Order: sequence, then C-alpha cells, then structure tokens
Amino acid sequence: MTTAFHDVRFPFALALGASGGPMRRTEIVSLVSGHEERNSPWAHSRRRWNAAPGIKSRGDLETLIAFFEARHGQLHGFRFRDPVDHASGSPVSETDQPLGTGDGATAGFQLIKRYADGAGSYDRPIRKPVAGSVMIAEDGSSLTESVDFSVDAATGEVGFTTPPAAGSILTAGFEFDVPVRFDTDRLAISLDAIEAGEVADLPIVEIKA
Repeated sequence: MTTAFHDVRFPFALALGASGGPMRRTEIVSLVSGHEERNSPWAHSRRRWNAAPGIKSRGDLETLIAFFEARHGQLHGFRFRDPVDHASGSPVSETDQPLGTGDGATAGFQLIKRYADGAGSYDRPIRKPVAGSVMIAEDGSSLTESVDFSVDAATGEVGFTTPPAAGSILTAGFEFDVPVRFDTDRLAISLDAIEAGEVADLPIVEIKA
C-alpha cells in the first residue's frame, strides 16, 4: 500500500486537549572566542502535537481507534485543526493577511499567514485552507469566490478569473488546517473505569503535503 493524503480532519473534539506547536531546527557552533554562529537548515517551522490529553471517554477511544485504523497508522496523512492557531485573524476578515501585488499578468497566488513584530517576520505557506472560508480583497474591495477567484483547498493557491491589475494590493482572510500524520504505529490504550479511557501518548506531526 502506498502513502496518500486523506482529505479528512482529525475529530476536533479530540484535538481540543492537544498540546504542542511550532518547532525549529537551529544549528549552533560555539567559537573559541566565546561567540556563537547560528544557522537554520529549515526555511519553515514544523508543528508537532500530543493529542492524548483530548481522549477522556470510551466514546473518544472508539472514535480515535476508527480514525487511526482508517489512516493505517503513520501511513496516510490527514487534516488537523490547531486548537489555537487555525485562522488568519480573529474575527476573520478579507484584509487579515497579505496575498500579493498584482502585475497585470499573474493569476495565481499562494495563501500565507504572516507572523511579525518590529524586529522580524515569517511568512507561513497555508496549504490546507478550509473550503468556503477564504475571503479575498483587491485594494480593500471584497471579491466573490467562483466569480472573481477560486481556491484550491488541497494546495492553498488562489486563482483569479482575471489577473489583478498592476499595482493592486491583494489581501486574504481564511480558516485553515495543518497537513499531518500520526507519528506512531501503535496506540497504547487503557480503560481505567466505566466509560473513562485514555491513551498514553498520541504524537501528531506536520507533513509537507
């Protein structure tokens, strides 16, 4: 059986207790002078969660087992809604995030979420937007999905019916999921009392899907 991405979401009721978030890889070299040289081989962060705390009942266990088996453990990817970071803003608005600047020829733009403060910024590609949640504006004016633009929910690319005019400012608002897989092929399940259950560990890791 070959690997695939299943366009289904991990049950959100189980994800609510998940702990985790973004991780980076930084290589640090200590110099003889006492100074450091720091470099990162990763252009983008990678997210990891432990979803075990969200499993509290026998019903949760049954839901998890069915979902885990349908994914064949680590084999197939799926969508995961980060309980904390799953939208372009709060509330979502079509001017939340930069999308790009029109040049009169380009019709495709990648959704991103920008994390920034006064000292730096990071543009995170959004690959799994929630279908029907994407709002787009051109120079602050709302556009209509299926008329002015379309969204590929599998890649996060926005395609305009007509290439935006040169110099026009494009912005976007959206909800999104993270492409992930289970980072284990084994569920360590226990039923401590009637209708009360738990899983010792349930690691979930982001994939580039």
